Amino acid sequence: MKKTVTALADGRELIYYDSRDDAVREAVDRRPLEPVATTSEIRHDPLRGDSVAIASHRQGRTYHPPAGQCPLCPTDAALDRFSEIPDRDYDVVVFENRFPSLAGDAGRCEVVCFTSDHDSSFADLTAEQAALVLGVWTDRTAELAELPQVEQVFCFENRGPEIGVTLGHPHGQVYAYPFVTPRTERMFRSVAEHRAATGGNLFDDVLARERAARRVVLAGEHWVAFVPHAAHWPYEVHLYPLRRVRDLRELDEGARAEFPGIYLELLRRFDRIFGEGEPPTPYISAWHQAPFRAAGRADFALHLELFTIRRTSGKLKFLAGSESGMDVFINDVPPETAARRLREVAST
Repeated sequence: MKKTVTALADGRELIYYDSRDDAVREAVDRRPLEPVATTSEIRHDPLRGDSVAIASHRQGRTYHPPAGQCPLCPTDAALDRFSEIPDRDYDVVVFENRFPSLAGDAGRCEVVCFTSDHDSSFADLTAEQAALVLGVWTDRTAELAELPQVEQVFCFENRGPEIGVTLGHPHGQVYAYPFVTPRTERMFRSVAEHRAATGGNLFDDVLARERAARRVVLAGEHWVAFVPHAAHWPYEVHLYPLRRVRDLRELDEGARAEFPGIYLELLRRFDRIFGEGEPPTPYISAWHQAPFRAAGRADFALHLELFTIRRTSGKLKFLAGSESGMDVFINDVPPETAARRLREVAST
């Protein structure tokens, strides 16, 4: 993987990641951009005990641009089309978000473009391309971990307009939080309570239980994917390395080599869940990594959660009163049924 660091016209960092060592990236961003002005602010809610990012500048972010004006496609000077990527092609590109939720002392937000092909998806990538993206996620985790204001790095992909995606180009994001997220804090509490009660590691014990259950979807030498016992979403899969590690930086070569095949197969099965003729399945793919300086970090387990808000053909799962008002999920699809369906739609 070759890494080339440059800058956009307004000073934001832009990084090319190439699979070829001889790739040359010298294109210059010639757009007349004003410096980015952000108003990100972190506010603490004393009753809920969590934090909220206030980012009013995001109201002006790009929203479903017309065809031919995608800011994540390569620049085409011949067509007078200039984008966030100055070069005319790329493998994977990362750049600082122009409309970040987190910025400065309040963290950092980056965009990760998986491919220059606007009309594809992550599931369309080759194993080599997916391996490159894994390398990019790992590199961003390592680099952002060095920032003194960053406590936790979250690599994720939102896919589909139903999720709220405003740009159709295949891309994900990286959020570098200046605090430990509420979801992770709840995991830490559960892990600590389990350690005190049993002397064991909760992640290890959950993984052992799930591997023995009827909800395993895919299993390899280094990874296992399963629908969890208490799945919150209609179709939800957790992907764990069999050797417990705290974050992406600690994956060994065997796990890195096997990941593309396992992950691409999961994404392709998600697109087949609801049958032929259905639009692409909307999903969120989320890496859970240990915070860098939190107590209990040693007991955390890196894992990926992949889920869709579509519950059946033409119907979405909305977070209504119980979920939004009381954080109590109601799942219409039994996890065993979801796992069986995901096994049935295997590639042929």
